[in-house]
Amino acid sequence: MANHVKVAMVNAITTLKKLGWPKRRIARELGIDRETVTRYFELEQLDSKPASNAPIGSDAISKPASNAPIGSKTGTDPPPSRPPGTTSRCEPYRSIIEDKIGLGLTAQRIYQDLVTEHGYADSYYSVRRFVKRLGGNETPLPFRRMECGPGDEAQIDFGTAAPVIGPDGKRRNSHVLRIVLSHSRRAYSEAVFRQTADNFISCLENAFRHFGGVPKTLVIDNFKAAVTTADWYDPELNPKIESFCQHYGTAILPTKPYTPRHKGKIENGIAYVKSNALKGKRFGSLVEQNAYLLNWETNVADKRIHGTIRQQVERVFNEVEKQALLPLPAGRFPSFEEAKRSVHRDGHIEVKQAYYSVPPEYVGREVWARWDGHLVRIYNSRMEQLIVHVQVVAGKFQTATEHIHAKKISSVERGAQWLLNRTEFIGPSAVAWAKEMLVVRGIQGIRVLAGLMNLVHKYPADAVDSACGTALTHGAFRIKTLRILIKHGGSKQEEFTFIDEHPIIRNMSDYGAIVKAAMH
Repeated sequence: MANHVKVAMVNAITTLKKLGWPKRRIARELGIDRETVTRYFELEQLDSKPASNAPIGSDAISKPASNAPIGSKTGTDPPPSRPPGTTSRCEPYRSIIEDKIGLGLTAQRIYQDLVTEHGYADSYYSVRRFVKRLGGNETPLPFRRMECGPGDEAQIDFGTAAPVIGPDGKRRNSHVLRIVLSHSRRAYSEAVFRQTADNFISCLENAFRHFGGVPKTLVIDNFKAAVTTADWYDPELNPKIESFCQHYGTAILPTKPYTPRHKGKIENGIAYVKSNALKGKRFGSLVEQNAYLLNWETNVADKRIHGTIRQQVERVFNEVEKQALLPLPAGRFPSFEEAKRSVHRDGHIEVKQAYYSVPPEYVGREVWARWDGHLVRIYNSRMEQLIVHVQVVAGKFQTATEHIHAKKISSVERGAQWLLNRTEFIGPSAVAWAKEMLVVRGIQGIRVLAGLMNLVHKYPADAVDSACGTALTHGAFRIKTLRILIKHGGSKQEEFTFIDEHPIIRNMSDYGAIVKAAMH
């Protein structure tokens, strides 16, 4: 950020510091990095008190002692030049200084960058002499004027419109969005009450229809309706605005923050509409104001000889630029609503009091939801589509099967075939028992299969398989029966061995003798 800080910015930092502003607020208001503010706070001049006791507002304080930048070590007059043959203290920074001279930077700016970026501790005048010796130019280079080809670009910005006085006498302020084609300078203006993304899109669509085509690029300021994060190199656009650009085949190019010259045509265009069309005006409604603006653009702005191109705006547009615009798509941009949504613990988001599932890994995170009355589309932070749901009524849930975590799907939900395949891990008797049980028990058998699988968590698989074999032979197809068989060890009926001889068992001949004796 230091490369973008000029002497005027240093003065602003100094003034705001004296007002007691904290670093964070100064950085936010000036649009610079807080570390840059900190570096300038640490400069000797910023932390020192005025040498004079003169009252505030006197010449002793209000007039600068020299033209050197704030923070430089200098007195009232520049120090004399170094004696011939003396090495400049800038010599170690020669390559850096040469590069900055090549960029067209002034001695003041080079001094400033040396202090903030490289810890340079000598005076500003040493830098100035060194720059002059190297052939540097004290005069800033002029801005390069960039002219665009037909249909290449439109510049867009908001400005203050005329007030609207309602039937009740209440006054409402309004804003005017103006779109200027950079080649022909033909423009479209529309008043709105709020600078929202939806209003921005609506105005752009009306402008494209007014022009009969679409410019290839749209240069805009970094207003929040379109730009969520300003960055010269890689800005983040509102996702809805991005979708709009894809629909029309155009691209939005936000300007560099705090650089109004990057959109000089629209800056002048806003001033033109405010001073020529709306100054001193008031309207009873937005409809009335927009009707007036359309008539003014057509019969005044389009008919003028533009001061830069020296040609009539309407003629240049009709003869050169109109045919260079991109064609309009078949239909308008589909209207939809969108917003960020937090994913609840149950893996769903809420849209209009109905609930829609997202992949389980997004629980506790934020996603983008977009809905249009028929479908609900859900995107991640990179605007990659995660799922499309059919919209349901309030209070209902729409859950995709693939969004249910594997650990949260019950065995019953997985179905009979899945459970039947699992019985193979128990044993062949269990498989046979399970198949026959399903035939006998029907749909109830799915829960019975789940119960069979649960037995394996409590008892050895071979014990469960053995119990299934016994139960199958007896036509018993209840989990309760299996539990009893397993608990009592199983199964087979006990076999008894008959003993031919035993001390207490007499021979049959002995019983015959006893009978004969009894008869006598």
